[in-house]
Amino acid sequence: MTIGGTGDSRASKDQRRDAARLKAKALREQQKKKDRRNRVFLQGGLVVAAVAIVAIVSLVIVNNIRPEGPGPKNMASDGVLIGQGMAVTETVALEPDATPIPSEPDKTGAVADIRIYLDYLCPYCGDFESTNSAQIAKWVESGAATVEIHPLSILTSKSAGTQYSLRAANAAACVANYSPTDFYAFNSGMFENQPSEGSTGLSDKEIKKVIKESGVSTSLSSIDTCVDELTFKSWVQNATSRALTGPIPNSTLAAVSTTPTVLVNGKQYVGSLDDPKEFASFVLQAAGETYSTSTPTPTPVPAG
Repeated sequence: MTIGGTGDSRASKDQRRDAARLKAKALREQQKKKDRRNRVFLQGGLVVAAVAIVAIVSLVIVNNIRPEGPGPKNMASDGVLIGQGMAVTETVALEPDATPIPSEPDKTGAVADIRIYLDYLCPYCGDFESTNSAQIAKWVESGAATVEIHPLSILTSKSAGTQYSLRAANAAACVANYSPTDFYAFNSGMFENQPSEGSTGLSDKEIKKVIKESGVSTSLSSIDTCVDELTFKSWVQNATSRALTGPIPNSTLAAVSTTPTVLVNGKQYVGSLDDPKEFASFVLQAAGETYSTSTPTPTPVPAG
C-alpha cells in the first residue's frame, strides 16, 4: 500500500476548489465595486442631465412669460390712422392692460372714414391692396378720406411654423412706433413682397429689407432690433384677440371674422376686392348725402 497517496490527492482537489471559490468571491467583489461605481456615475449623469433640462425649460418659460411691455406708439386705437397729406395721427404708447382708444371719425361725414383689418399673409388682402391702395392714398392725400390700418395675426399658424403673420404684424408695429410717416409705404411694400399662404413667409432679414426699401431711413437700428426681438408680440396677439372678439368701434360689426375686413363710415364692404370702381362707388354711397360739394370726394383712379 502506498502511504498518503489517496489523502494527498484529495487535499489537492480541496485546495483547488477553495482557490476557485476564493477567486470567484474576489471576482464577485470586484463586480460589485464596479456596479456601485456605475450606479454613482449614472446617478450623477442623471442629476446633471436633470439640472440641464430644468435650466433649459426655465429659460424657455422665462422667455415666453416675460412681462408684457407697452404697445407701440401711434397705434392707441390698435391701428394707424392716416389723414390729409398722409399725416399719421400720433398717440402715446398704451400700457399692456390699457383699453384701446378708438379714433374719432369726422362727425360731418364729409371725410370718408376707411378702416382696414388685414393680415400680411392673407392673399385676399393682397388683392384688395394691389387694387385699391393707389386710389385710397389719393383720397387721403387730398383730404377726402382717412384710412386706419389694423394689422392682425390671424394666419400665424399658416406659414409652416415660422409665425409669419405674427412677425409681420410686429414689424408693422415697429415701423409705426419708430417711423410712422413711412407706415403706408411699408404696408404697401409688405404686400408687394407678399409670400404665399402656407409657405414659410419672409424671414426677419427679408422683412427688414422691405422696411429699408420702403424708404424708412430713420431709427433703422431700433426697428431692426424691434423686429428681431418681437418687441410687440404680446400687443399683436392682444389686438388680434380684440378684433376677433369685438365689438368693432364706430360700426355695427360684432367682430372681425375674416380678412380683409374693410369698413367705410362703419359699413362693411362686401364687394369685389379687385374692382376699384366698385369700391369707389361703395365709398361714395357709404358717405351718403352728408358729403359737401365743397370738399374733395373720392373718385376712382384710372387703372394702369
